Amino acid sequence: MINRIILSSLVFCSLLAFTPACKEEEDGRRSSFPAPKDLNEPAEISSWDSSLTREIYHDKVLGMIIGSAIGDAMGAPTEMWHRDAIATQLGYVAQPEAVIREGSPEGPWAYNLPAGGTTDDTRWKYLITEFINGQNLMALKTRDFAQFIIDLYLDEKSEVNKKESFGPDEVETEIRQMTWLQEWAKVAKPYIDNDLDGFREAANRFYGGEMACAGMLYAPSIGAYYPGQPEKAYQESFNLSLFDLGYARDITGLTAAYVAKAMQPGIDLQDIGALTRTIDPEHYFESRLVGRIANGFYQDARQITFDAKGLTDLDVNEKEYRIPKNYPYSKLYYAQVQKAYELLDDKLQDIPFHAGEIHLINLTAIEFCEGDFKKTIEFVVNYGRDNDTVAAVTGAILGAYTGAKNLPDDWKKIVEKTNKEIIGIDLEKIADQITAKAFGK
Repeated sequence: MINRIILSSLVFCSLLAFTPACKEEEDGRRSSFPAPKDLNEPAEISSWDSSLTREIYHDKVLGMIIGSAIGDAMGAPTEMWHRDAIATQLGYVAQPEAVIREGSPEGPWAYNLPAGGTTDDTRWKYLITEFINGQNLMALKTRDFAQFIIDLYLDEKSEVNKKESFGPDEVETEIRQMTWLQEWAKVAKPYIDNDLDGFREAANRFYGGEMACAGMLYAPSIGAYYPGQPEKAYQESFNLSLFDLGYARDITGLTAAYVAKAMQPGIDLQDIGALTRTIDPEHYFESRLVGRIANGFYQDARQITFDAKGLTDLDVNEKEYRIPKNYPYSKLYYAQVQKAYELLDDKLQDIPFHAGEIHLINLTAIEFCEGDFKKTIEFVVNYGRDNDTVAAVTGAILGAYTGAKNLPDDWKKIVEKTNKEIIGIDLEKIADQITAKAFGK
């Protein structure tokens, strides 16, 4: 009897030895449960969709660039205004207006620009193209990007010292350009120098130490280099977001991913925002107690849209609305938009250029207007806050989705002309450069 018990025990233990749940791993640890495969492996550049010809790709890139510049130009005259002030002073903004404001480092670099004038949102599209076109698309190098910014800053600083004009105008223009880059160079310099403490302190003072939308200014252009490859676009944009804090880096990555997805022919508009739930190389969803904050904004955007569009004619008739002059749509649509604005007000951050706030307004506008480029840009611009930056991001995503050929002709002509002849930025040339780099010639 005892021999049978011993024999049974030996057989049982032998079976356990070959059971995966109880096997010893090479490092001596016991694996108690099967582990799922990591679905967020590093992304590589894969073959393009065969339907994305050079002509279609160029049109989408041009759509991204012009769409972003349109948003920038539409918001520039009223940047940081409250929506009530916009309605009072300009009525309903439905086209590019003259930029009647002083020059500033982050804003326009000249006083009182004509309609179509743009700010740093468009300048960053120009600069990031200059940088990326000298890089290997397989892996953009963060240190090279930091050095690129430092070199630009030093060049502008040198130009200030060269000015010998008696009048202050030329010097002031150079100082604005230098001052704009100075904020970025102060972070890039300790990064290049491997000064960990210096980089930490500079990054946490960047524009007041808030989660500013730094990376979102250039992320759309990064996404354009990786059409149909949102994981790769996210990864490369995240790597270059050394100026972002916290979940602002995740939002920067997502912004590039949205554009990359929008570049893919034949997708549904909903596929773009839905990336928020599936593209997560940095595992933000796994954040303890918090989860993925960017996804929370995406959920808020969908809920705001659902609630605002729930208003009916009966609801509208029970309330008086003071509709601004030149308003082209129905009273019901106006009421629904105002409801969406009120719900957005409940989610405002401490500063208008907070990455989370821009992310939320951008996603809400796209959801609410169902991809209609004109209505979406108008939704963003007439809401106010940092409307030129939000509209620039929104315009880039939808411009990549629709292509330049489908953007409003009157808006395109104004913005292209002013940027080329007054600002000195040739939007079509930028698209040509991105296309040539992407196609290797």
